[in-house]
Parts: sequence; C-alpha cells; structure tokens
Amino acid sequence: MRHTLARAALILCPTLALAVGDNEQQVSAPAISYGDRPAYLIDKLPEGALKTKLRSCEGQTPKRSLFSIGHRGAPMQYPEHTVESNVAAARMGAGILECDVTFTKDHELVCRHAQNDLHTTTNILVSDLADTCVVPFTPADGDTPATAECRTSELTLEQFRMLTPKMDSADKSATTAEAFQGGVAPWRSTLYTDGAASMTHAESIALFRDLGAKFTPELKSPAVEMPHDGFSQADYAQKLIDEYKAAGVPAKDVWAQSFNLDDVLYWIENEPEFGKQAVFLDASYRINGFVHTDPATFPHDFADLKAKGVNYIAPPLWMLLSVEDGKMVPSAWAKAAKKADLKIITWTLERSGPLAHGGGWYFQSVKDLTTDDSMYLQVLDVLAQDVGVEGVFSDWPATVTYYANCMGL
Repeated sequence: MRHTLARAALILCPTLALAVGDNEQQVSAPAISYGDRPAYLIDKLPEGALKTKLRSCEGQTPKRSLFSIGHRGAPMQYPEHTVESNVAAARMGAGILECDVTFTKDHELVCRHAQNDLHTTTNILVSDLADTCVVPFTPADGDTPATAECRTSELTLEQFRMLTPKMDSADKSATTAEAFQGGVAPWRSTLYTDGAASMTHAESIALFRDLGAKFTPELKSPAVEMPHDGFSQADYAQKLIDEYKAAGVPAKDVWAQSFNLDDVLYWIENEPEFGKQAVFLDASYRINGFVHTDPATFPHDFADLKAKGVNYIAPPLWMLLSVEDGKMVPSAWAKAAKKADLKIITWTLERSGPLAHGGGWYFQSVKDLTTDDSMYLQVLDVLAQDVGVEGVFSDWPATVTYYANCMGL
C-alpha cells in the first residue's frame, strides 16, 4: 500500500518526482498554488486596509505555511480523508494535514471523521458490506427521515479497504439506499470523487511526510464501549503515538488532538515529548449554560489546564469572537485562554459555504456582521491579529495559506 499511495499521489500531481532510495519510493512535495479562491474573496472585501494589504500580495510566490491546516484535507471539493483530498491541501500550501483516527474491528487505525460515519462517507449501503451496519438503511416515511449507521468497528481492515469513499452527505428524504447516497451540499462538488482512495493512519503518515507536511491526528471518540475486545482507551491513545515513532517522525512535527482531556493527559504523562504539543479540543459549547462571553460559565480552569501540562487548546472559531459596538473583537473565552498562556488553534474556516445569510454554526457569534463571503477573510484577520491563534483549520486551505504568506505568519 505504501507504493500504491506514492503512485496515486504521482497520478494526481504529475509534477511530483519519484526518487528511489533505500528500496522505497519517495514522493517530493508538490508545487504550491493558490488558485482563484483567495482573489475571489479579496475582491468581495470592503475597501480598506485589509483589502489593500491582501491585494498587494497577489504577485507573491506561494509558500507552505504551518498556520494553514488542512481539515480532513480539502473537503470542500474532495472526499475527506482521502489521498486526493490531502494532495489537494498540500498543493494549497497547508503545512499541517489531519487524519482523524478511529479503529476497525481488528484494531487497525484508519482515517475517518467518526467511527460511525461510513453510511455518509462511503458506498457501504450499496455494497456487499451493507449487512454489517449496526442500523440498516431505513427509508424515509412521511416526516420521519431516512436513517442508517455503519461503523468501522464492524469491519476488518481488509473489508474497510473494499469501500469506496464519497463526499460526506446523505439524502434523508430517500426511500432507497441508492438515493441516500446523494444530498451533497450545492456548494460542494462530486467532480473529484472518482477513484478516491482511503487511508490507514500509518499510510497517512507516509503520504503527509512525502507531501512536505506535518501531522495533526485526532483520536476520535469510539462509538463502541471501551475496552473493545481487550483494546483499552489507553491502548488506543498509545497506538496512535506508536505509529509516528515507528515511522521515525519527531514529536515536534506532531500535534495530536482529542476532545477527551484524559487522552491529552495520557500523552503528557506517558509520551511527554508528544504531550508538549498535544491539543485539547474544547467542546464547552456542548455544556448546558455555557456562554463564550461569560467567564462564570466556563467549565475549564485555563490556569489549571496549563499547570497539568496542556499547552494547546482548540475551540471552534466562533468561541473566539464576539461583537462590541458593531466591531468584531476577541471573546472573553479567547482572552482567558491567552492570559493562561495557552496556544490556540481553531476550526473550521470555509466549512460553512456561502455566507450571505449569516454563516450558520461556525459564524454564530458574528452572524449580525456576516453578509457575504468576504467575512471569511475578516474573521481570519481578527483571529490572527487580535486573538493571536497559532493556526487555522480550513476545508479549502489556499485561503489561509495566502493570508499567512501575505501577513508573514
């Protein structure tokens, strides 16, 4: 499979060079190109200093940036967590690429956003493996939407490899499994799905390194009870790190993530070099009563997290922003995290589609200011210059790369 990924990357990017050394093919990093989207967004900006600055960089030579993080690759247009999606993100200059990590029935680590998302991200419901789904496809009936649930933990790695990736979507009005495969958002695309290749976590490490990128794996919450056939949560967290060690990847190139604080603390205690850059994904927004502008509602003591060895924290971007006197400013949450000397990474830019109607979940704290797609760049500017984030996940990394290069980040 190592050579298969190399060949797949070469086919996707003919400018890649294959060099034979130590009996192993290596794929050199692709040339970086912004494409049209950054200029499209700049054109939409209101006249002012930000637009003038960004326009002044239109002739710059694109460079890879660690500030730019590929969120599942580049899933605005490519099936997430595939070779194709990550090659596209690398072409856009993303300096860090993500593999969301879950496990199969035989406890092999694979790149998948959730252990139970196969019914929306692959063709499993129309394949010979449909009978492995824990919730079989059930057609829509009146106001009751169509449902299904299919897990990697029900498949061996060999079976997982038999699935075909697709854009993450489902037509919940469907009355057949074939129709359920649809539902792709109109601002995404199915143009680049043909032949898309999924990856194991170990294969993602090899590919990302060949593409010239660093690594941010996320240990996903299991959909099954742990331990799973003797495989404990600690085993799971350790195996993720072990695969970097086996590949000879230095800890300084890895930002392991988890929403589970215990995972982060496990890495800090048992793999301290990797633990230094472990990222605690903050899901405070799920807690009843949480208000990102009211410190009295914050469930975490930031100073205590820092004392325990947590150095990086990552909330959704809306938690870092609020509006005062009609101006976008850092939120109380952002100020408190910075005061505790926590480094902030945030997610996810360009996952919301067109912003003409407020931007939805990711822009909820600045929805009154969000009237068009130029808000992607305005939000990015405040996150970088006022909040001081270390990096930004995006579904289309070219925008973040362009901004980072222009601003010298």
